[in-house]
Amino acid sequence: MTQAIQVIIFGATLGGVYALMASGLTLVFGVMRIVNIAHAILMILAAYIAFYAFQLYNLDPILSVFITIPVMFLVGIIIYKLFFSLISAEDRKGELTVLLTFSLAIIVEGVLGAQFGNTYRSANPGYASEAILVGSFIIPKGQLYATILSVLLIGLLWLFLKYSRIGYAIRATMQNQSAAQVVGVNVERMSMIAFGIGIALAGASGSMMSFLFTFYPGKHWEFIAILLSLIVLGGMGSLGGAVIGAFLLAILSALVGSYIGFTWSPITFFLALFIILLFRPQGLLGKKEDI
Repeated sequence: MTQAIQVIIFGATLGGVYALMASGLTLVFGVMRIVNIAHAILMILAAYIAFYAFQLYNLDPILSVFITIPVMFLVGIIIYKLFFSLISAEDRKGELTVLLTFSLAIIVEGVLGAQFGNTYRSANPGYASEAILVGSFIIPKGQLYATILSVLLIGLLWLFLKYSRIGYAIRATMQNQSAAQVVGVNVERMSMIAFGIGIALAGASGSMMSFLFTFYPGKHWEFIAILLSLIVLGGMGSLGGAVIGAFLLAILSALVGSYIGFTWSPITFFLALFIILLFRPQGLLGKKEDI
């Protein structure tokens, strides 16, 4: 029993980080109906920024969110302006955006690979290898700090969406774009802002990734597969569903790794994706689409 609780602690302290990673992806899908295949490689781009800020200037990776969030927000705005605004009126928007973000992921991976190579990197602040002892249980400091910050950022996002004027407009756009336009919402502008926020959250996730995981450019394919599992389980476009899905699968993956073998942990995410698509394709908190 003690071992199971310890494993659950390990999983839960990673669940918040997975939730932050998935929140940006599900926000973009909810507003624009875009499955952003490039989300994970943009997280890795932010991880490189945090890594070199730590290596060159000794900036704590957690504090690097004050750099990665605004920088990646601007990157998101630029990407939206250059690409998505040009095809927003196309009939085959869904197919085009998937192909576009897939191409973008390959291009950014190639640029990062040419610049930094495929060497595994990871920042190593002191707390990344330290732990807090609570009775007989161990709580990794790095994972705990990252999860606390991740939950805080998700909470700020929720408050922004619920109580700000822009948040109202974004939520209206998520629910029904046509109705939002009728009541005066600038859907194009809200889509651009939502995309920027989604990539900003990828930036914050990259800061956490820089010391929690080893990373290199090609690592993004593993992460995008995990993130798609999280948002499908929670319900595409559901922020609350993404958070719940992230904690559930992070804990389940930790249990599988502990009792069956760590090589089986990633399969947990893909098996969950397979099962949810078979029996509840709208996810835990998603709405069933009318046909």
